[in-house]
Amino acid sequence: MFQVGFVRGVVCLLALVCVIAALIGCREPVVHGEAVQRAPNAAGSGREEKAPQPNRSLPDLTYQGAPVGLTEDGYPFWGNSDAPVTLEEYSDYLCPFSARHFDQTLPTLAEKYIATGQVKYVFRDMPLASLHPGAPKAHAVAQCVAEQGALLFWRMHDELFRTRAQWDRLPDPADYLTDVAEQIGANMEAYKACVASGRKEAQIQSSIAAGRALGFEGTPSFRFIQNGSGKAYMLIGAHPVETFVQWIDALVAGQAPPQGQPAEAKPQELPFWANPKGLAPDPQRPGFTLAGDPYKGNPQAKIAVVEFSNFQCPPCRQHTIEAQPTIDQALVDSGQILWVFKNLPLKSLPQSTAAAVAAECAGQQGRFWEMHHLLFESQGQWAVDDPGSALLQLAEKLSLNMEQFGACLGSQQALDRVMSDLADAQGVVSTAPTFIVLDGQKGAVYRGPRSGEQFVSLLKGFLDRVNVGEKTGSTSAGY
Repeated sequence: MFQVGFVRGVVCLLALVCVIAALIGCREPVVHGEAVQRAPNAAGSGREEKAPQPNRSLPDLTYQGAPVGLTEDGYPFWGNSDAPVTLEEYSDYLCPFSARHFDQTLPTLAEKYIATGQVKYVFRDMPLASLHPGAPKAHAVAQCVAEQGALLFWRMHDELFRTRAQWDRLPDPADYLTDVAEQIGANMEAYKACVASGRKEAQIQSSIAAGRALGFEGTPSFRFIQNGSGKAYMLIGAHPVETFVQWIDALVAGQAPPQGQPAEAKPQELPFWANPKGLAPDPQRPGFTLAGDPYKGNPQAKIAVVEFSNFQCPPCRQHTIEAQPTIDQALVDSGQILWVFKNLPLKSLPQSTAAAVAAECAGQQGRFWEMHHLLFESQGQWAVDDPGSALLQLAEKLSLNMEQFGACLGSQQALDRVMSDLADAQGVVSTAPTFIVLDGQKGAVYRGPRSGEQFVSLLKGFLDRVNVGEKTGSTSAGY
């Protein structure tokens, strides 16, 4: 997969970004879960294999006005160890929704509950390696820093979230993470020895297994423990700060947290390109949605898949050539799903923008999908320093009106449509290919190629859930 490398000169649709970020969360590709609120479980859900014990000989310190320390299992906590509520966060440093929690929700929790002694906040590792390959290494180095004291851990924790955009795009973030550890004051000899030993991997895997045992498949996920009663409550997915306030206030008061959608939480809406209105067919442009995106399949389908892709990206080609025919045959051609395409041009693949414009221009003549397939099929022919002549040859092969096609290639209008897709992606999509599965109210994000059979199974799972929901009238809090 390839990281987005340029956004300058593009208008970022921040309002849309904030909305969809509230509706989707990080999860492993084969899992499609909802943000749910579960009934009380026993506080203990299986014994965890203990990681090597960190150094606890250091004096207790405070971070941002609250005590910090390590649990018996070696996990860092922040707040009063005798607080009436323990809140465990299972998180991934590279998950944008964990980052959203860090940016928007945790500061309020720190001021209102952690600093006042009402909540003991525990950080648990749950890197989703299949989505964020660099995350496990970041979690390991943070735990190595934790061996030198919880204060250093929380400094490292904050810096990893704050600088995630810098180290996420690196092929190997090891040197960058080492620099961060040094900047926050870690003993580098001890740090490097810990990292080289690999001894934190077992602790991280143990934390992941504990999260799975609780039913957590995505991040961020939370376990609230009412220390007086020993009851535990699970909250999964991206939720506004009002939800946490309601839950914590209830638990501190000795009550169960409210179930269902919080009254203060306003209903969220998907951005235009992802909601039913934007996905409706444009009567003036057959084959395109009202949001301006090419589609195939049934516009009335219960499930829509929006694919962000790049014509020069090898994994994108792999998906199109190997997996898409199986998906089309099983679900698209039969009218069970709607499939929508959006461009994700990348600086690291400089010819991808020209190819995207060529596809848009072919779409003006009603041949988008034919050009789409040719571009992926002949990727090696046009992905050269000057792709112009090769793109014209593809247009001739499709018997397009060459005068009209040539004029379109040089027009600002076609380029603007490609850049509009890039703007839609900001804050939501950073790799190609990425697939957003929508059921009209919610969205789930899946990154990277997988086999056609895996994709069909995944989408059939969504269809089954929608069908069951229609029969039972059930709803959810969203992703």
